[in-house]
Amino acid sequence: MKTKYLYLSFFLMLSFIQYSQNSIVKRDEQEVYVDSVELTVDTVRVARIDLDSIHFKATNEMLDENIYWEIIQKSLKETSNQEDQEIYLTTELEKLSPKEMIGFRLRTDKLLFDSYTSNLWCANYIISNGGADDGFDYFRCWLISRGKEAYYKTLENPDYLVNLVDNEPKTYDFEGFWYVGNNAFKEVTDKEAEAYIDYENFKTTDENYPILDFNWNVDEPQTMEKVCPVLFKKFMKK
Repeated sequence: MKTKYLYLSFFLMLSFIQYSQNSIVKRDEQEVYVDSVELTVDTVRVARIDLDSIHFKATNEMLDENIYWEIIQKSLKETSNQEDQEIYLTTELEKLSPKEMIGFRLRTDKLLFDSYTSNLWCANYIISNGGADDGFDYFRCWLISRGKEAYYKTLENPDYLVNLVDNEPKTYDFEGFWYVGNNAFKEVTDKEAEAYIDYENFKTTDENYPILDFNWNVDEPQTMEKVCPVLFKKFMKK
């Protein structure tokens, strides 16, 4: 009887040892498998960046305008100041392909080009009380950052700005907005966006801005009032 129990105990001990060894082997196999999967994901990500950013030709293709404005609108909903909006936009753009990041930058350049007008410059001068002579580009960046409706309604009638600005003269600019596409591209690819822009076929840049025929003159305030009567009445000192 004792012998029988001895054999049974020995058999149970062997079974336990074998089970423990099998568990260790399976666990090791699982760890190796997980490591392999992680390595594969990293490799795919690197490959994607290489293919999308390093090897695609210089482009003049702008990001779809609807997608562009959707990104801007989301940033307005999720943030309450320029610093946070700039960070949010950069983070959102990093989710796009590198080519689309450049497309965002090109779309911004096109909107800046289209808003390079005498009337809008007059409006900017009035709301800043003359303090933004050198900041017209950054003012237009600010205007674009306010969203599609603000941008197009202001282009149609610069007096629309009265709905977007405070009650006292102030310089409205957003220099960092212009760089969000470039910064996202640099963060993802470690490359400079400028090298991937086809300037031969993309002409709506600051180098090609038209020579403006100004229909207003700071020395003749009545000419400014004619362009932006509402803004002039609210902000210009007489």
